[in-house]
Amino acid sequence: MDALLSRLFSSEEEELYFLDCLAYLMVFMAACTFVTLLFENVPYGRYATSKYGFPVNVRFAWFIQELPAFLLPFCLVVWTSSAKTSLLPNQLLIAMYFCHYVQRSCIYPFLIRGGKPTPFASFALAFVFCIYNGYMQIRYLSHYAEYPADWVTRPCFIAGSVLWFVGWLVNVHSDHILRNLRKPGETGYKIPTGGMFEYVSGANFLGEITEWAGFALASHSVHSSAFALFTTVVLASRAVAHHKWYLAKFEDYPKSRKALIPFLF
Repeated sequence: MDALLSRLFSSEEEELYFLDCLAYLMVFMAACTFVTLLFENVPYGRYATSKYGFPVNVRFAWFIQELPAFLLPFCLVVWTSSAKTSLLPNQLLIAMYFCHYVQRSCIYPFLIRGGKPTPFASFALAFVFCIYNGYMQIRYLSHYAEYPADWVTRPCFIAGSVLWFVGWLVNVHSDHILRNLRKPGETGYKIPTGGMFEYVSGANFLGEITEWAGFALASHSVHSSAFALFTTVVLASRAVAHHKWYLAKFEDYPKSRKALIPFLF
């Protein structure tokens, strides 16, 4: 892949500038998405409609759309001159990224039970985003990110790593709860209970937001911060929409349960 990258960029400075531009573009995308989601729900799952294209099998969609977020970074680490992958801070941050996307692309899709088809537009946008973000995060961490020798002992890295791990656990556990709401042969929606669902309607979203916020704190870069911001905008909107939907559908839905932040929001 070095040959391909050398054709695309005349120097490392040019590629780093491009990576920075991608990060600032993602911040702009987050702002645009925030405004859009004030009027429209993200069109997949229970909010899927035919106006966003033909339906794609949900397992196939999740597997294919998330796969570039694993495969492209894997190629960047294995088949390029990854100058920084021998350094401990970079190794740990790259490991955090891969821990999430191995689970999300290679395990999660095959655990899905039922689920509504994904509109093609949502599937295609997610596929492109995973290429975009996967390249931006891992190319920066594997080739350009520089940290002090004691970075892994500094408070921001330790706190960020703990946040990432807690968020990852909440995300995976909440997905497990959602998968097991229905017994074999059952259809329809049920009120999720257990874990962080006792406090918020969007426990899985809270977990993923926490995960990438911790990653951004630990990696301390505009690239990871842009991703954390974009994730927060999309998933917070979805958590609020889910909360309203649950309240409207179930008369016995817990009134003390919040949308996203326990006891607050």
